[in-house]
Amino acid sequence: MAAEKEVKPHEGHKPLVMDNESKEEEPKEMVKPPVRSFWRRKWTTLDKRVAYIISFVHLLCIFAPFQFNWSAFRVAVALKVITGLFGMTISYHRNLAHKSFQLPKWLEYLFAYCGVHALQGDPIDWVSTHRCHHQFVDTEKDPHSPINGFWISHMMWLFDSYTLTNKVCPKYSSDLKKIERNMFVIFTKHGKPDNVGDLEKQRFYRFIHKTYMLHHLTLAIILYNVGGLPFFIWGMCVRIVVVFHSTFMVNSVCHIWGKQPWRTGDLSRNNWLVGLTSFGEGWHNNHHAFSYSARLGLEWWQLDAGWYVIKFLQVIGLATNVKLPSPSHMQNLAVDHKPKEKLF
Repeated sequence: MAAEKEVKPHEGHKPLVMDNESKEEEPKEMVKPPVRSFWRRKWTTLDKRVAYIISFVHLLCIFAPFQFNWSAFRVAVALKVITGLFGMTISYHRNLAHKSFQLPKWLEYLFAYCGVHALQGDPIDWVSTHRCHHQFVDTEKDPHSPINGFWISHMMWLFDSYTLTNKVCPKYSSDLKKIERNMFVIFTKHGKPDNVGDLEKQRFYRFIHKTYMLHHLTLAIILYNVGGLPFFIWGMCVRIVVVFHSTFMVNSVCHIWGKQPWRTGDLSRNNWLVGLTSFGEGWHNNHHAFSYSARLGLEWWQLDAGWYVIKFLQVIGLATNVKLPSPSHMQNLAVDHKPKEKLF
């Protein structure tokens, strides 16, 4: 989405109200699913590595009922909040990908590190894919759109690194063999994306990118040493699977089922169920209409845990430059809004 202009200066730490009086966007062209064989294509080492890891984590959840205790359950819930709410929703999505607000660097890095443990990719890789999604939403260049099928948009796109590379960074290339030799790198591409320069220039994010899986192994060892197999199964496997599907339902479910109160020219929907399971990310049509907004649940009844935390951080002075859509921008994109006729 094009950069939004600021209406007027704001004092203190009040949210920045954003506006866009430009002409309305034309609906994006919806393309037909391409004819291809997903399973018969050549799988790269990265594709196999991602498939093995995700399959392994899912399969271990079979043992969850036999390794249940309340301590392990509480650890899983706590880590779900830490990695899903503070990590994916607040850090990866609203802070890093869309720059909806600013945090002190120590807090930005802390929240980003929480997101690392969601097993959805390092910040550089995740943000580059997400920014590409918004740039080419629901077209053939979208990394994960249901126009290619529900399961492709939900999770199968993770196992096709060449297609992902062609969509996100087709003009760039890197040493594939060098990447594949690093056993700690997954969820990456075979090229160098050009839309995450702000993260790539920071040593912290480059370090996480090169050592990604090492952090998961460390947490797994800690949980096992503290609480044995129950802590590992529930704190790692069950928690990762729950956060994983809660997040990726936004890519699949929220582009198929739900309501569209805004004229965004794409397939994005507001889905209350996904909103509940993903800390407010399910208000997806709201998000695509105002991608710069730190608040996704724009109505009082649209629960948005991510916004509640950001608002609290703003009140205590830690979150600044918090962006929100202006009433005029909301009015212009409302489905029931009738544009004024031009007089010639």
